[in-house]
Amino acid sequence: MFEQLGLIGCGLMGGSFALALKRAGLVKRVVGYSKSPSTTERARLMGVIDVEAPSALLAVSGADIVLIAVPVAATEATFKAIKHLVTPNMLVMDVGSTKRDVIDAGRRALREQIGSFVPAHPITGKEVSGVDNADPDLYTGRQVILTPIERTLTVQLQKAVDVWTALGCRVLKMAPEQHDAAFAAVSHLPHLIAFALMNAISGQPQGKDYLSLAGPGFRDFTRIAASDPKIWRDILISNREELLAQSKIFQRNLHALELMISSGNTEAIEGLLEQASITRSSWSMTSRHNP
Repeated sequence: MFEQLGLIGCGLMGGSFALALKRAGLVKRVVGYSKSPSTTERARLMGVIDVEAPSALLAVSGADIVLIAVPVAATEATFKAIKHLVTPNMLVMDVGSTKRDVIDAGRRALREQIGSFVPAHPITGKEVSGVDNADPDLYTGRQVILTPIERTLTVQLQKAVDVWTALGCRVLKMAPEQHDAAFAAVSHLPHLIAFALMNAISGQPQGKDYLSLAGPGFRDFTRIAASDPKIWRDILISNREELLAQSKIFQRNLHALELMISSGNTEAIEGLLEQASITRSSWSMTSRHNP
C-alpha cells in the first residue's frame, strides 16, 4: 500500500495507472499535475486524482510513488522540475516507449537520486488519448518491461515489480539497449510504415476513392496510424538510430519482393510469403502479446 501517488501527466496512461491503483486498493491518495490545468481539473472531476497540484514539484511533494506519464521529449524537463524532492525512499517510474534517452535524461537531471528511478514500459495503449479515455483495465494482462541500470536501488526495483504485478501485469526485465532495439522492430517501425502508407494513399488524386473501398484488412493494418502524432513524433525521433536501422532492413526485404514480382518469379514469391505466413502463425500461438 502506498500513501500517495504523485502523478505527472493525467492523460490516458497516467490516468489509467491511477485508476488501476485505486481499484486495487494500493494507494490512499493521488495528487496529479498536467501541463494543461483543464486536464488536471477533468482528472479530479472523474475521480482519477484526488488533489490538483499546480506544479510537477508539488505533485511529488509527500509522495512515496511517482509516475511520469508525459511525452518522452518532456521527460528531462520533468525530472529537473522534481529532482529536489526525489528521495531514496521514493519509487519513480515512467511509461515511455523508449528507454535509453529517458535514462540519459534521468542521469543528467536526477544525478545522485537516479537510484530511485525504475524505467518502465507498459506494452499497452489506445489510438485515442486523454484522461477521458483512462481505463483501469488498460494494464490488466499486459506485459511491462523494466530496464533498470547499475545504480537502480534493489528495493525500488522490487517495489516496481510488485506494483505492476499487483495490477495484473507480466513483468520482464531487460537492458535499455536491448529494449530500444526490439521495439524499433516490433512497434516503432510498424507505426512508421502505417503513417507512411496512409499519407501515400491520401496524397494520390484518387486517394479518397481508394480509401472508400478499403475493408477490414486495411482497417486492421492501419489502425495504429490514428495514434497521437505528438507522442509518436517524439518516439520516432528519440529512437531514430535503431528505427532507421530497422527501416533499412525492411526496405531490403520489400525491394527483394518487388524484384521477384517484377520478374514474375512466382515460386520465389510464394516461398517468401509462406515464410512470413508461418512466422506470423507461430507467433500468434506462442506470443504473450496480443496479435
